[in-house]
Order: sequence, then structure tokens, then C-alpha cells
Amino acid sequence: MAAALQFEVLDLRHFSAGIMRPLLEAESRVWSERLHWDYRGSADLLLQYLDSRVLPGYVAVENGRVVGYVFCVYEGHKAVIGDIFALESGEPGRTAGGGGSSAAEVRAELLRRLLEMLQNTPGVTRIESQLLLHPHGDHTGAFEQAGFEVYERIFMECPLRRAVPPGTPAPVGETLTMRRWAEGDFAAAGRLIAACYEGHLDSHINEQYRTAAGSQRFLHNIVRFPGCGYFDAESSRTLSEPGSTELAGLLLCSRVREDVGHVTQICVAPQLRGRGLGKALMQECARNLAQRGYQMLTLTVTASNQNAVALYERMGFQGTHRFDAMVWDPSEHGRA
Repeated sequence: MAAALQFEVLDLRHFSAGIMRPLLEAESRVWSERLHWDYRGSADLLLQYLDSRVLPGYVAVENGRVVGYVFCVYEGHKAVIGDIFALESGEPGRTAGGGGSSAAEVRAELLRRLLEMLQNTPGVTRIESQLLLHPHGDHTGAFEQAGFEVYERIFMECPLRRAVPPGTPAPVGETLTMRRWAEGDFAAAGRLIAACYEGHLDSHINEQYRTAAGSQRFLHNIVRFPGCGYFDAESSRTLSEPGSTELAGLLLCSRVREDVGHVTQICVAPQLRGRGLGKALMQECARNLAQRGYQMLTLTVTASNQNAVALYERMGFQGTHRFDAMVWDPSEHGRA
């Protein structure tokens, strides 16, 4: 196979931010076109890591130019594949015509190298990945061949004029108060998320959901870093009983483009489900965004979570893109 390649595969840590910047700019354009997502904040953060020369991954080089890359991060015993991208043939930086390898071939080889490396790295017992940019099925074969479980997820979007009902805010009951997210909510939010996802497929896909401590790390990444957009406290909401230090519900929202919000987390305490609280949280988030000039709200959901998908569809959301979540954990194979 190696003899047929029209490109070299090299260690990502040999490449500076300056060399990688044109490739990430090309990728940012795809994020904008496909998902209404301004990826430049994530790209800038990635470039900072590249200059530190510590980010594991691989780069494809064709005719002296960088045409693709893949990277991962380590979290203790777990590795998370963060992204994979390659320029299409004929794009700036690629040779036009039939002489070079296709973008799919470049991605496949980069992914094969990374999976082989990770699965043979001492201490790595679990690998996760959610390749949001790539359509469902694009890399299913490569992951399944390496022993991964693959779960379909849906990217949904809704023009805010549909999601915002007329009249007064949605009722949340006499014993609950809805308010804006506050800095002091981290610990209670971590406990709520762990309780909400106990035994849920999403906690198999994302191991952080299983414990309060892991959920707090997940929250920290959302609030502090631009990987899922820039956290928007003004449209993020919590539900709680007066005087209680615990949360009954939570919705976190980020700005992924100047006029687009993205729900990064929504959950309601198990004992309070079925009362319309999730819908109320969504409507108040949408109302706030619309008042501030936003045009669209997006979210992601696991395809098999039919109740959630149905709720979002009733609110006016439409699935516009399907992608995959992948998990390799030999100790848990077949449990989900």
C-alpha cells in the first residue's frame, strides 16, 4: 500500500503553525459552508499547540506542500481524535488533474497511521472521536476494521423565528426558578450531568459524562476554550428550586458564528422529565439569542435518542448533516 501513495506521511510535531496555517484556513471555510460555524477560534487554538510541538498526529505532504493532517490529545488512559482534514484535488495547494491522491485517500492513510499508533501506545485503553465535519459513513470502514463501535449522530439547525414562541416565557412550575448560568454553577452542573447520563448511550460515547468530576472537566472545556465556539453565558440557563444548591436543569449555549448559537449541553434531572422543562430551557435560550440579533440555533443529538430528536423537530429543528461518533474500549465492547 505504501508504494502506491502519492504523498508522504510525517509526524505532526515537525510542523510549525506557520506551515499549517493555510491548511487550517481552508478547513475553516468548509466548517463555515457546511455547518455555519466560524472555526477560526478553534484553528487559532490549534495553531498555538502546534507551535509548542507537543500535539500528537500526522501530516500528509504532497510535492512539498502540506495537504492533510490528523491529530489527537491524551486524557490519562484515553486518547481523543480531535480532527482529520485533507484538501480536495485541485484546491490551492493541491495538484489539479489525476496525478495526485484524492482527499479521501489522504484522510484514510492518515487515519490508519494514527489508529495503529494509538492502539499500540502503552497505557491507552480507550479511544474516542466525534468527527463533526465529516458525513456519516465517511470513515466507518476504517474505524470498524480497527475494532471501534460507531454511532450515528445528527446535526440539527433551526431559524430562530421558528423556535421563539410569541407571548410570555414558558412556565417551569411553581417550585422552580430559571436563571442565567453563573460561575458558581460548575460543581452542581457536574453532578446533574452525571446523574442525567447514567446508563445513557451518550455516556458510552463520552466517558466524561459518567462522573461528576469528568462532567466538570467537560464543562470546563466548553466554558473556557473555543473548541465548541465561544461560551455565551447570557443565553445559557439553569433550573433550580429556591434555596437549593443543586440544579434541576441546565442548558449551555455557545456562539459559533456572529449570528449563530449552538447548544452544547441540555439536560433535566431524571425525576423531573416529562414536564416540558427541556422545551422551556430551549425556548428561553432561543428568545435571548433572537433578541440579540442571532438568526439560527444549532445542536447535535445521537440519532437513536428518538425522544430528543422528536422534541427538537417539534420545535422547528431540522437535521441537515449526519456524522459519526466512534469508541474503542476493549473492556466495554458490546455494553452499550
